[in-house]
Amino acid sequence: MSIHKYQIRVGVGCAIAAAACSKPPVKETPSVPVTVATATQIAAPHTIEANGVVEPLHTVAVEAQVGGTLDSVEFREGEDVRSGQVLFRIDPRPFQAALRQAEATLARDVAQALSAQRDAERYQALVAKDYVTKSQADQAMAQAAALKATVQADSAAVDNARLNLSYTTIRAPISGRTGRLLVKQGNLVQANSDPLVIINTLHPISVRFPVVQREFPELQRRSSRGNLPVRVVTADSGRVGEVGRLDFLDNEVDSLTGSVVAKALFDNQLNSLWPGEYVRVSVQLDVTPNAVAVPTSAVLPGQNGSYVFVVGPDKIAKVRPIVPGEAVGQLTTVDSGLVVGEQVVVDGQSRLTPNARVEVRAPATETATTQAAP
Repeated sequence: MSIHKYQIRVGVGCAIAAAACSKPPVKETPSVPVTVATATQIAAPHTIEANGVVEPLHTVAVEAQVGGTLDSVEFREGEDVRSGQVLFRIDPRPFQAALRQAEATLARDVAQALSAQRDAERYQALVAKDYVTKSQADQAMAQAAALKATVQADSAAVDNARLNLSYTTIRAPISGRTGRLLVKQGNLVQANSDPLVIINTLHPISVRFPVVQREFPELQRRSSRGNLPVRVVTADSGRVGEVGRLDFLDNEVDSLTGSVVAKALFDNQLNSLWPGEYVRVSVQLDVTPNAVAVPTSAVLPGQNGSYVFVVGPDKIAKVRPIVPGEAVGQLTTVDSGLVVGEQVVVDGQSRLTPNARVEVRAPATETATTQAAP
């Protein structure tokens, strides 16, 4: 009986040992594929960003100063014109007739004034010999003086008629680009009424933008040392290759917006900027040399501040809190928390957990400098 029990116990033990031997081994956690980049040093500009609008440096609404029929248009709408160039001609015939009439009136009154002056001189000589009374001599002198004043008024009328005749030829008051033509040949135009065409100066051109009050003192301090470079990006994210300069700071803070109006000046030789266009303005205040920078995609927001995943030689992704600085193109500077040469994860962070093992999907040769904006 005891032998039978012993056999049962041995069988059970062997079954337990067999079950233990057949248990599958524990699998290791797979590595997470990520893309990394290397933190590097750049010369990081310290900038002020704002939204701005392009404005012509000068704009003039050309109007007629005399009324009449528009005889001719001497330019094509949309073309560049020079200061003093003829733009329009108004029918001059009514003004030529008015000038001739004024000149004739002047000639008549000049002759009468000369005759009256000679009479007055003769009366003065006759008074000395008691041939005429003093009253008669005074009347002759008054008549001569009145006709002299009439001649002066006639001269002014001639000048006015000549000026009105000159206004029949309308010239460009400034150099610039003409807009659309608001009148056509043969139209009847009136003096100081609707504009005939608008001229905008495009070379150079101005960009107006607001500076918030907290950034204004530093901008004012830096502008006193010399010209500050200004760059703009157009609404379609096209970067304008030309660099402008800060040209104007208003003398007061707008109480409604808490900002100060500033203007930058661009030569605009390639017509990259157009009046009325909205742009993104960047004013460079200073440059920080040897700043540590990483691609912006590597910087993640957290409850306790920003952080990055740092990958060491052991291929372990560790969470590293950082203090981010300014954005420079596609890069972000790091004020503290990273050193040059460390590798950070730029793609694949959503699958990472602290101290996760990673597999670098791309070689760590794409450093931050290769992603820097121009």
